[in-house]
Amino acid sequence: MTEVKVTLKRSLIGIRKKQKEAVRCLGLRKINKSRTFKDTPALRGQIQVVKHLISVEEIASKTSKKEK
Repeated sequence: MTEVKVTLKRSLIGIRKKQKEAVRCLGLRKINKSRTFKDTPALRGQIQVVKHLISVEEIASKTSKKEK
């Protein structure tokens, strides 16, 4: 399964409440801070709401012996 690195790039000042809540649910509180998540449809929905405030990078996850 792929992973996604999400980084907050813009300030939360002056944005809508729904967008602030989406960024908060992603766990991003300061500019240039990043979090890594498993790529799921729910995560993609949150990213879509705030795509103008964040940057997204796909990361190939490390496979464990159980996944092979």
